[in-house]
Formats: sequence, structure tokens, C-alpha cells
Amino acid sequence: MVNTFIGDLGHVSVIVAFVAALVSSLSYFFAANRPVLDPEHDAWKKLARIAFSVHTLAVFSIIFALFNIIYEHRYEYHYAWSHSSNHLPVHYMISCFWEGQEGSFLLWIFWHTLLGLVLMKYGKKWESPVMAVFSFVQLFLTSMILGIVIGDLKVGSSPFILMRDFMTEAPVFKMDPNFIPEDGTGLNPLLQNYWMVIHPPVLFLGFAATLVPFAFAIAGLWKKEFSSWTKPALPWALFAAVVLGVGIMMGAYWAYETLNFGGYWNWDPVENAVYIPWLVLVGAIHTLLAFRKSKSALRATFILFIASFLLVLYATFLTRSGILGNASVHSFTDLGLSGQLFTYMAAFFVLAIGLLAYRWKFIPTTEKEIATYSGEFWVFIGAAVLCLGAFQVLFTTSIPVYNSFMGFIGVKTNIALPADQIAHYTKFQLWMGVGIALLSGTGQLLWWRKQGKEESLTSVFIVPVILTLLFTSLILLLSKIGYIEKINTPSYIVLLLASLYAVFSNLAILLGVLRKKVSIAGGAVAHIGVAMMLLGVLFSSGYSKIISQNMSGMVYAREFGDEINRDNVLLWRNTTTDMGPYKVTYTGQYLEVKGVPEYVNKELLFRLADEYKAIARGPIKDGENVLFQPGDTVEVYPENTYYQVEYRNRETDEAFVLYPRAQVNPDMGLLASPDVKMFATKDLYTHVSTIPDPNEAKDWGELKEYKVQIGDTIFINDYVAVLHGIEPAKDTMLLNLGAGDVAVQANMKVLGEKRTYHAHPIYAIRDRMVGQVPEEIEDLGLRILLMNLDPEKGEITIGINASQKDYIILKAMEKPFISILWIGTLVMSLGFVMAIVRHYKDGKRNSASGKPKGTAGKVKPKKGELVA
Repeated sequence: MVNTFIGDLGHVSVIVAFVAALVSSLSYFFAANRPVLDPEHDAWKKLARIAFSVHTLAVFSIIFALFNIIYEHRYEYHYAWSHSSNHLPVHYMISCFWEGQEGSFLLWIFWHTLLGLVLMKYGKKWESPVMAVFSFVQLFLTSMILGIVIGDLKVGSSPFILMRDFMTEAPVFKMDPNFIPEDGTGLNPLLQNYWMVIHPPVLFLGFAATLVPFAFAIAGLWKKEFSSWTKPALPWALFAAVVLGVGIMMGAYWAYETLNFGGYWNWDPVENAVYIPWLVLVGAIHTLLAFRKSKSALRATFILFIASFLLVLYATFLTRSGILGNASVHSFTDLGLSGQLFTYMAAFFVLAIGLLAYRWKFIPTTEKEIATYSGEFWVFIGAAVLCLGAFQVLFTTSIPVYNSFMGFIGVKTNIALPADQIAHYTKFQLWMGVGIALLSGTGQLLWWRKQGKEESLTSVFIVPVILTLLFTSLILLLSKIGYIEKINTPSYIVLLLASLYAVFSNLAILLGVLRKKVSIAGGAVAHIGVAMMLLGVLFSSGYSKIISQNMSGMVYAREFGDEINRDNVLLWRNTTTDMGPYKVTYTGQYLEVKGVPEYVNKELLFRLADEYKAIARGPIKDGENVLFQPGDTVEVYPENTYYQVEYRNRETDEAFVLYPRAQVNPDMGLLASPDVKMFATKDLYTHVSTIPDPNEAKDWGELKEYKVQIGDTIFINDYVAVLHGIEPAKDTMLLNLGAGDVAVQANMKVLGEKRTYHAHPIYAIRDRMVGQVPEEIEDLGLRILLMNLDPEKGEITIGINASQKDYIILKAMEKPFISILWIGTLVMSLGFVMAIVRHYKDGKRNSASGKPKGTAGKVKPKKGELVA
């Protein structure tokens, strides 16, 4: 029966959230325009708080309703049907929540409500203007899931639309409007990964947090308090930067673990759309720090904070309007909201840039020139380099937008994206990395020189420069004698020099400040983390090595293409093959079984008509603990097959096993995900490139019959089979024998290359009908049938036919020192967190000391203020 109550609850909650956001925005606007001592100020502020609280409760109600239709498998709703299915684990149901556009907007709205509640509690004098901006943004975001139609105008896309309303022309709903599908289409297989449970919430929290410094900047312009907003905005800006940065790197790690392009960053337009605002936001933080020290770069700070949020809106437009179309592998499709998205983006562009232009001449500037040997100068240059890097990515990523816009005004253009996007972006971004590394080290050294004992330039730079040259020379020497990959590209050598210089410069600062006060070391720690990330990118991307070269001299198949025929190795099942420094053996196919921590060999599972269930053909164990006995029914997850590949190092004899996975999706073709073995100095990255099509019936060869007696030996190609006896069949294959039925099975052993296989083909008489259940030994490509029994002669007829042995075509790469990238991300995040704590405590200390409000820009910074 169609349940319309939960959908009506969700839809009404959306309308309430929309109206409450409107009331909150207007009320905060009126409150912000009243003097603090005016009684109307408190009245409007109280109404605004009530409205935002109602908005928050309504958002929680929407979330409850949407998750309920997913969790309860209410397939009468299009959102549940199109994103989930009956057999998804609960944690993947959570991923279903934000797989769709409406769910991702709701996730964004949710984070805004939580941040808004924090600002209401701790915003003090900034609450009204900042929350007016917050509520106004919530108004637009809520409109994206409103799902109402006014004449020909569609406002938003509702996640609570029923299937019969979404597919009005489908014959099944014309015949029966209350028809409910039995199962959903399921979650995108690439998103069935634990990183997709945690990566999107973190990324959208980063998106949401960029609104806070933007709102403070707008509030400062609005209230003509051009400098005092910077103090409360700084911790929030740092928070937004670290969360957005971590979210981006979580996405990179998801790509590394899930996608098979061999890396963690592919310069996809959707990746770029998130990377651009993060670069600008980090640049804004640095100009803000420069302003707090020297009163310079305030205008640049306004521009960059406003730009960072506007670029988040632009990223939303890019990824959700459908404009990227064929340019991105994981952008959303257009739900008919491109016009609304453009209006949303344009409204904030006009309002923010218009207000900035209107107040431009009133924003204080300083006539004082910044000396080139000062830290502030180099910080400002670093921010400029970040913004130039962001602009380069923005320019190329926006080519589809330019083509669409020109087509809209009647001018036909067809500017193509670069054929090799990775090479195109890397060519520019590599030098941005060099610039950032050099500037982060130089700026910090000069800052601490200025704050210290006015040391000479030589004494400041001598130790980091010497250590940089020494370690660079050592690495080049080790590469020359073969201990690490040979470094022979000039641009990579320059990046190596710059990154090591950044590490040692900031390490020198870190060691100095740790003796004084740990809390001011955040900037040095963050810069060391960024330098480590650059080193990780340099080695893992620049010196990744394919070890699965085809050394056979044979072409596997012309239709595979040059890349597969050249850079992959063919592995026949249970046949050991040399690959790089390893002996590699593909040993079988495995599945996930519910309740079993390890993958289970397919040979232990008798598959049923219900593909999510199987019968255990033998004991299924976890170590020595037997989890399922033969004959037990188990639940399996059939989408992914895991291919067990054993590696053994020829020199050290070290052995390990990897399980790259693959599935043949009817819509997306072969989806292969890698498995990674992590070593101290490298990762071994392995994925399946080609497998036999599991949907094609096996081409079994001619059936050969053998008349044997118990104890006889059968020679089958390269194998030997022995018939040990005939015994009653164990009813573990759902034979469903009746009172007068009988079934027996042969007890056979087949000697393979590496192990002995037990085979039990069955001969059954049920309802006076004869039938056989064959035994397939996939490792050997054999199918054995018990065809007949002649008790008088003591003869047993065994039928055997063979097919091509199972195989996979495998690609393997070594990625040296990639762990430095992930460790660097953690170090950078630690530095940001240290800076957040430090600046938050400074803000509370200044408030407690009774300093006049609005003087944040005039307070003399403490030692190390520039260090973010």
C-alpha cells in the first residue's frame, strides 16, 4: 500500500523550512538595521531566533522523512527507488541519502543549520548581520528541494515525489497507480565504499563553513566595520579551510581505493570545482593575517573571502546544472534546475560584488610600503600565487560553460578541453607548487627574523639552504645508484628542492617556537604538511612504475587495445607467472558473505535462483571458528567478485595476498577497483583490467564418457581423477527429495597442479525422473557428471567436459613514497587545528580583558601572529 504520510510530512517540512528561513532572514535584516539599544532590535532578533529554530526543526524533520523512505524501502517514492535497493547494508543506505541532488542539498542545508546555531549562541554583536546572510543563503538552498510548480515555473526538485507522479506516462502506473516496485535500482557501485559514507559529509561541512567568513565579510561591509570582523572570522576561516581540505583529500583517497585510473587525482572538472575555492580560501587566510600585522591587504582580504564562497556556488552550478555533461565522469545530471541554480549564483554575485564596489572607497588602506624583506610581503605574494593557480584551473574547467553561454546568445563555439588534461594541469600546477613551497619557507623565515633579534639574512637562511642542498644531493645520489627511482626531470628536481626547502625552513621555525610556546607553531606545522604533500605527489605521480609489463611477446587480443596488451599481465588460474620482482598466482574468485569477516571462495557456495542467497557446500570458517556448517543458507553480496592474487617476492620470499575486485555492470560495463599493499617506501597498486564475461555461458567442450569402477583412475587432459566410491547424496543443494526419491553422489578426487580437489557429482531419481547435478571445478576448467550406474556390472558412467581455464588480465604499479602524501595531509590538518585553537583562545582572552569592541584591527599582534 502506498504510504503518502511520510512524503507529505517531508514536503510540508520543506515548505516550513523555506518560510522560516525567509522570516529569519528578514527579521535579522531588520534587527541589524536597528541600534542595539532600540527595543525593536531585540524584538526583531527574538523573532529571527525563533524562526531559525523552527527552520532547524523542519530540516531535521525533512532528514527523518527522507531517511525513512530509504531505510524502509518505500519504493513508491522515486528517490528511494532510484538510489537504494533491498540488499544494501545500512551504512550504504546512508550513502544513498546524499547520492541524489536533493539529498546533497539537504546535507548542505543541515550543516548550515548547525553552524547557524553556533553563531546564534556565540556571535554576540555580529549575530544579526551574519545570521541575516546565513538565513538568506538557507532560503535559496531550501528552495532547491521545494518541488513546487507555479504555472510553467518549477521551483526546486522534491525528494518526496511518488513514482506514479514522476513516471506519469509509464504503462504500469496507468494500469495501477498504486503499483510499488519490489526492489530499487540500487546505489551506484562506485559509491559502495566506506569513504563515500564519510567523505561527502566532511566535504559539505567544508562548503557550509566557507559561508561563515563570507558572512562576516559581508557584515563588515554592511555595518561599515571594515576591520573588526576579521578577528571572529579568522578561526572560522581556518576551520573551513581544514575541513574542506580534508574533505578533498578524502575524495582523493576514495579515488585511489576505488577507481582504476591508477591515482588519486585526475583533474576531473568536479574535482577542480572543489579545489579552486579551497585555494582561494587559503589565500584569503594569508592576506587576513598580513592585514592583522601590517594593516595592509584589507581590500584583497574582502575580495578573496567573498570570492571563495562565490566559487563554491559556481562549483555547485557546474556540478548540478548538467552543463559539464560529457566533460566529467561524476557530475550530476540536470534535473531542470539549471535556471534556478544560475539565479541563485547570480543573486549572490550581484549582491556581494555590488556591496563591495559600493563600499570600496571606504575600506581603509595604508600608505606604508611593505619592505620586500618582510614576512607580510611574501605572504601576500604567496596568496597571489595561490589565486593564480586557482584561476588557471578555473579557466580551463569553465570551457564547457563558455561554449554553453556562447550557444545561448546564438554564437556557435566548440572549444575543446585539453586532450590530455592531466598533462595540461600538471604543467602549470607543478610550478604553482614550487612557488608555494619557496614562498612558505621564505615568508616564515623573514617573519621570524623580524620578530626576533633582527638577524642578518645570511644567518636566517644558511641552515635551511644547506640542509636543502645536502638532502637533495643525497636523494639524487641514491636515485643514481638505484636505491630509489632515478630523478632525471629538471622540473621535478626543482620541485624536490623547493619542497625540501619548505620542510627545513618551517622545521627550523618549529624548533624555535616549541621552546617558547607550542600554541603559536600551527603555521609552521601546516606548511611542513603542505611541503610533505608536494613531496608525496612528486614521487608517487612522477615516478610511478608499471611492473605488469607483458613480457610474453604475444598480443592478448587486438580488441583490448595497446594499453592492456602492453602494460598488463595474463594470469591463468593457479598458474604462477613472473611479474616484476614477484611470482604471481591467480588462485580463485571470492564473494562477500554476510557475517563472515573474510571473503569466501565461490567453490564453497552453491548459488541459488535468488542471487543474494547460497548454500554452504562446506564449513565456512573465521580462523578456527566455524561460522556456517555445510547445508546452511547464507546471504551473499553478489555484485562484486574478488579475485585472489598471491604475490611472492623472488628475493625475500615474502608472500602476501591481494583481492582486487570487479563487477560487470549492465549500464557501466566492467567496474574494477584496486587492492593496495602498503610498504614502508611504496604502495603496490593492483587492479583487474579484463575478465571473462560472467554473463556469457561457458563454452564447454565435447562431453567424454568414461565407464569405470570404484577405485579406477581417469586421465583428463593434464589431470588425474580417482573414483573412490558411491554414497548417499547430502541434501545440501536443495534437492527436495520426497519419500520415494533417491539420490547418490560420486566421491572423487582430482589431482590439480597445486592441490587435490574433491568432486561430488549427483545422480538423482525424483518423481520417477532422472537428473544430474554436475560438479564444476573452476580452477581446472572441468565439469564432471555422474551419468549412470549399472549395479549388475558394477560400472559407473562418468561424463567429463572441459572449457577454457579461468583467467584475469592484471595491471600492477609501484607508487614510491605515496605515504608521505597522506601523512602530509594529517600534518597540515594538525597545523590548522593548532591555529584554530590558538586564535580562538586569543579572541576569548581579548574579550575577557575588556578591550573595546571593534578594535581587533588595532590590537598589536603577539609574537608569531602571522603564523596561521
